[in-house]
Amino acid sequence: MMSDKDWKNYVKGLIKAEIARKNLNYIEISKRLEEIGVHETPQNLSNKIGRGTFGAIFMMQILKVIGCEELQLER
Repeated sequence: MMSDKDWKNYVKGLIKAEIARKNLNYIEISKRLEEIGVHETPQNLSNKIGRGTFGAIFMMQILKVIGCEELQLER
């Protein structure tokens, strides 16, 4: 059974892996989010993703702006 800490690390790893696959940084993601009306500084993105404690809406916004069409859930 996974603990809350395990889930946070899992979700954080998923998002970071997708960002790395697209070869993007938080500055670029912040700009892309701004284009869809979401205001997050690169530092805020780093903090939220680093904690692994963010909502589904935020996660979907990130995945959308980085162009993630499929998400591999298995490690």
